[in-house]
Amino acid sequence: VQLQASGGGLVQAGGSLRLSCVASRRIFSNNAMGWFRQAPGKEREFVAAISWNGGSTPYADSVKGRFTISRDRATDTLYLQMNGLKPEDTAVYFCAAAIRAFSGSDSTQYKYWGQGTQVTVSS
Repeated sequence: VQLQASGGGLVQAGGSLRLSCVASRRIFSNNAMGWFRQAPGKEREFVAAISWNGGSTPYADSVKGRFTISRDRATDTLYLQMNGLKPEDTAVYFCAAAIRAFSGSDSTQYKYWGQGTQVTVSS
Protein backbone atom coordinates (compact mmCIF):
# COMPACT_ATOMS: atom_id res chain seq x y z
CA VAL A 1 0.00 0.00 0.00
CA GLN A 2 1.56 3.28 -1.04
CA LEU A 3 -0.92 5.68 0.60
CA GLN A 4 -2.76 4.91 3.81
CA ALA A 5 -5.31 7.44 5.09
CA SER A 6 -6.77 7.51 8.58
CA GLY A 7 -8.37 9.80 11.11
CA GLY A 8 -11.92 10.00 9.90
CA GLY A 9 -14.90 9.65 12.17
CA LEU A 10 -18.15 11.10 13.42
CA VAL A 11 -18.10 14.63 14.83
CA GLN A 12 -20.65 17.29 15.64
CA ALA A 13 -20.90 20.47 13.65
CA GLY A 14 -18.27 22.93 14.77
CA GLY A 15 -15.92 20.18 15.82
CA SER A 16 -12.48 19.21 14.54
CA LEU A 17 -10.72 16.23 13.05
CA ARG A 18 -7.21 15.63 11.78
CA LEU A 19 -6.71 13.29 8.87
CA SER A 20 -3.39 11.59 8.27
CA CYS A 21 -1.98 9.88 5.22
CA VAL A 22 1.20 7.85 5.42
CA ALA A 23 2.98 7.48 2.10
CA SER A 24 5.90 5.53 0.83
CA ARG A 25 9.03 7.66 0.70
CA ARG A 26 9.44 7.03 -2.99
CA ILE A 27 6.25 8.87 -3.87
CA PHE A 28 6.20 11.40 -1.03
CA SER A 29 9.63 12.98 -1.05
CA ASN A 30 9.64 15.18 -4.14
CA ASN A 31 5.97 15.24 -5.13
CA ALA A 32 2.99 17.41 -4.43
CA MET A 33 0.24 15.86 -2.34
CA GLY A 34 -3.46 16.55 -2.11
CA TRP A 35 -6.74 15.81 -0.40
CA PHE A 36 -9.98 15.22 -2.27
CA ARG A 37 -13.41 14.22 -1.04
CA GLN A 38 -16.51 12.57 -2.39
CA ALA A 39 -19.95 12.88 -0.87
CA PRO A 40 -22.73 10.38 -1.61
CA GLY A 41 -24.19 10.97 -5.05
CA LYS A 42 -21.64 13.64 -5.89
CA GLU A 43 -18.45 13.77 -7.89
CA ARG A 44 -15.09 13.79 -6.24
CA GLU A 45 -13.91 17.32 -5.48
CA PHE A 46 -10.66 19.01 -4.60
CA VAL A 47 -10.06 20.04 -1.00
CA ALA A 48 -6.42 21.12 -0.67
CA ALA A 49 -2.94 20.51 -2.04
CA ILE A 50 0.61 21.07 -0.89
CA SER A 51 3.76 21.39 -2.94
CA TRP A 52 6.76 19.15 -2.43
CA ASN A 53 8.37 21.54 0.07
CA GLY A 54 5.19 22.87 1.65
CA GLY A 55 5.63 26.31 0.18
CA SER A 56 2.40 26.30 -1.83
CA THR A 57 -0.95 25.28 -0.36
CA PRO A 58 -4.01 25.96 -2.52
CA TYR A 59 -7.44 25.31 -1.00
CA ALA A 60 -10.96 24.95 -2.27
CA ASP A 61 -13.02 28.05 -1.47
CA SER A 62 -15.39 25.96 0.62
CA VAL A 63 -12.69 25.05 3.15
CA LYS A 64 -10.49 28.14 3.20
CA GLY A 65 -9.92 29.42 6.69
CA ARG A 66 -11.16 26.17 8.26
CA PHE A 67 -8.85 23.45 6.92
CA THR A 68 -5.05 23.33 6.97
CA ILE A 69 -2.93 20.97 4.92
CA SER A 70 0.60 20.13 6.00
CA ARG A 71 3.28 17.53 5.49
CA ASP A 72 6.01 16.01 7.61
CA ARG A 73 8.96 15.03 5.47
CA ALA A 74 10.61 13.17 8.34
CA THR A 75 7.75 10.68 8.58
CA ASP A 76 6.38 10.86 5.02
CA THR A 77 3.00 11.86 6.39
CA LEU A 78 0.40 14.20 4.97
CA TYR A 79 -2.12 15.88 7.26
CA LEU A 80 -5.41 17.70 6.95
CA GLN A 81 -6.49 19.61 10.04
CA MET A 82 -10.20 20.29 9.79
CA ASN A 83 -11.76 22.84 12.13
CA GLY A 84 -15.23 24.33 12.18
CA LEU A 85 -16.67 21.27 10.49
CA LYS A 86 -20.06 21.57 8.82
CA PRO A 87 -22.56 18.89 7.79
CA GLU A 88 -21.71 19.63 4.16
CA ASP A 89 -18.14 18.46 4.84
CA THR A 90 -19.48 14.92 5.21
CA ALA A 91 -17.71 12.76 2.64
CA VAL A 92 -15.08 10.12 2.08
CA TYR A 93 -11.72 11.88 2.06
CA PHE A 94 -8.90 10.66 -0.16
CA CYS A 95 -5.23 11.52 -0.08
CA ALA A 96 -3.37 11.56 -3.36
CA ALA A 97 0.16 11.95 -4.62
CA ALA A 98 1.15 13.71 -7.80
CA ILE A 99 4.23 13.00 -9.88
CA ARG A 100 5.27 16.62 -9.97
CA ALA A 101 6.54 19.12 -7.41
CA PHE A 102 3.56 21.45 -7.61
CA SER A 103 -0.06 20.55 -8.15
CA GLY A 104 -3.53 21.87 -7.61
CA SER A 105 -7.15 20.96 -8.08
CA ASP A 106 -6.85 18.92 -11.27
CA SER A 107 -7.28 15.31 -10.19
CA THR A 108 -5.62 14.04 -13.37
CA GLN A 109 -2.31 15.37 -12.02
CA TYR A 110 -2.41 12.82 -9.21
CA LYS A 111 -1.18 9.32 -9.92
CA TYR A 112 -1.46 7.59 -6.56
CA TRP A 113 -4.60 7.44 -4.41
CA GLY A 114 -5.30 6.21 -0.90
CA GLN A 115 -8.29 4.12 0.08
CA GLY A 116 -10.29 6.94 1.67
CA THR A 117 -11.47 7.66 5.18
CA GLN A 118 -15.05 8.55 6.12
CA VAL A 119 -15.83 11.88 7.74
CA THR A 120 -19.36 12.40 9.02
CA VAL A 121 -20.47 15.70 10.53
CA SER A 122 -23.77 15.72 12.38
CA SER A 123 -25.88 18.84 12.74
